[in-house]
Amino acid sequence: MEQLATKIAKLKKNIVLIYAFNGTGKTRLSVAYKNITKKSNKGNHAGVYYNAYSEDLFVWDNDEEHDGQNIRLMIQSSTLNQYHQLFDEDKLREHLTPYKPKFDFRFHLYSDAAQGIEYVQFFVKKDETAKEEDAQENEDIPIKISRGEQQIFIWCFFLALFDIDGWTGEGKQSQHFFIDDPVSSLDDHNIFITVSSIMDLIDRHFKNRKIIITTHHIGLFSILCDWIKKGEKASSYRNEVQLYILKKDEAGIDFHSPNNEVFLYHLELLQILKKAIDDDRIYAYHFALLRQILENIASFLGVGQFAYVLKQIGLTDTDEIARIVNTLSHKTVFRYEAKELVPDNKELFRRIFYGIIDKYHFVLHT
Repeated sequence: MEQLATKIAKLKKNIVLIYAFNGTGKTRLSVAYKNITKKSNKGNHAGVYYNAYSEDLFVWDNDEEHDGQNIRLMIQSSTLNQYHQLFDEDKLREHLTPYKPKFDFRFHLYSDAAQGIEYVQFFVKKDETAKEEDAQENEDIPIKISRGEQQIFIWCFFLALFDIDGWTGEGKQSQHFFIDDPVSSLDDHNIFITVSSIMDLIDRHFKNRKIIITTHHIGLFSILCDWIKKGEKASSYRNEVQLYILKKDEAGIDFHSPNNEVFLYHLELLQILKKAIDDDRIYAYHFALLRQILENIASFLGVGQFAYVLKQIGLTDTDEIARIVNTLSHKTVFRYEAKELVPDNKELFRRIFYGIIDKYHFVLHT
């Protein structure tokens, strides 16, 4: 892993996206990168990391002796504590807002504030329509949030920390952010929001810091690639992006460039979309994946617009349908809309999907 980490460190590009199956070594790569960059920074951290170890800093104290009356999420002491004093709670709430959390939270500092945040407690989010006395009563009862909600909170906690300067000591800014798989317990809707938050992070920091993202999630990787390479600001990122696939074979673990092989695994994407249809859980997120499949087919056929593919599969008014697909794939529009689609859009999704399957004879395993 040290050799691969060194390759990233020497890379003259600031946006590095790495796709890999679970168990290939993504977390070990982040640790190797941390160790290499510390060597060139007098043994100090040169960047900020979000990975499995980051989540391990948060441990529940269920207060079983008192039936959970003081249940709380402890924050284990680490080198991050020295930056808690700079933490902006409003920034955390801002990052949480797109996920539409049903909880509120309250931080508790150590008696010596210089030691940082000791723990956090969660409460049922105040219902503005409830009676004031009822809302106050619920607000004071700490609750335990779900695994998915916890992961969202920790992810947004780190997003807020990413905004703090001076991570590397002596007033220096962090040289890089390394994000390893922030989506393991999230549903499709929240994965889309997470991709959007990563794009916001990239947009704010890519000119001054290297941002490395590793993931096993084909949807997250695909949408990130699409927004970076074809989105509104693609021209700004063009010379700053490096895509890799981390693969393990008989020769060991190495990087492969998706530019030199068929990537985005269209059959796997189609399988994801088929499951969404079968479960009747079709979200705007799935339209983003569907658009990529349409674009891949259009590219294979040598045409510039996927509206041509829509016509090939028997749809009419293809320009209007293409506009709907593009709208539902756009992060700004999606971010402030409910995750549920209206019935007409769900039906449109099914028509396009089955039109692709019937026209191009894809065989999907069930």
